[in-house]
Amino acid sequence: MSVILILIIIGVLVAGGFLAGFIWAVKSGQYDDTHSPAVRMLFDDVKPEKKKMTN
Repeated sequence: MSVILILIIIGVLVAGGFLAGFIWAVKSGQYDDTHSPAVRMLFDDVKPEKKKMTN
């Protein structure tokens, strides 16, 4: 029975660590811009101009 109590305590500590990490990430601005990275690959890149052949 004491093993279950130890596992519950360890589980609560691990979950608290993940919660603290998530709160730190939100406060440091990791989730400020969620739209731009998802659509950035849809924007056309600027293509280099073709060189005109002059004789």
